[in-house]
Amino acid sequence: MKGCIVDAIRDLVVEHFGQEKWYDILDGAGLPVGKTFSVGENIPDETVLAILNSMSRHLNMTPEELADAFGEYWVTVYTRKVYKPYYRGITNAREFLLKMDEIHRRVTTNIPEARPPRFSYQWEGPNTLIMTYKSHRGLMGIFLGALKGVGKLFNTPLEIEVLDGNRVRITFPNFSGEVDKPGGFL
Repeated sequence: MKGCIVDAIRDLVVEHFGQEKWYDILDGAGLPVGKTFSVGENIPDETVLAILNSMSRHLNMTPEELADAFGEYWVTVYTRKVYKPYYRGITNAREFLLKMDEIHRRVTTNIPEARPPRFSYQWEGPNTLIMTYKSHRGLMGIFLGALKGVGKLFNTPLEIEVLDGNRVRITFPNFSGEVDKPGGFL
């Protein structure tokens, strides 16, 4: 994975739990306490998963709670800061979700060895979207957390139903073409 993932994890932990807790998490993952990661660095998936597992233990969070917290932080705080241009012109949760695959493609075009998740879409009805998560990493929980973060960002109560290991049904509440307004944050 790219270092931006660990950078976001660190920012989340430090911002909400303090620097010492981040050091505990690194230590619990078998990493040096002062270890730093650059945003473009390639980090072995196993290292990132060790950090997430340590984070779950040290913050006393279930994997689902952790995935929700990270997904929300990633969408509502971190990427809005780091990838700000990709948020321009997006006015609601539907638009954002429908642009996620293109955003991933564009962001990583010039990043060597980047392998972000990709997405495909199928409309089941005017308010219901089937979204397929495609990643060799299988981090469906983080994808679900990011979807919830999109709902929170645009103050849109999305109904999210897991269909199988890589597909979700997203129902938008009574969408009539009105613009959803950006909402609260973690």
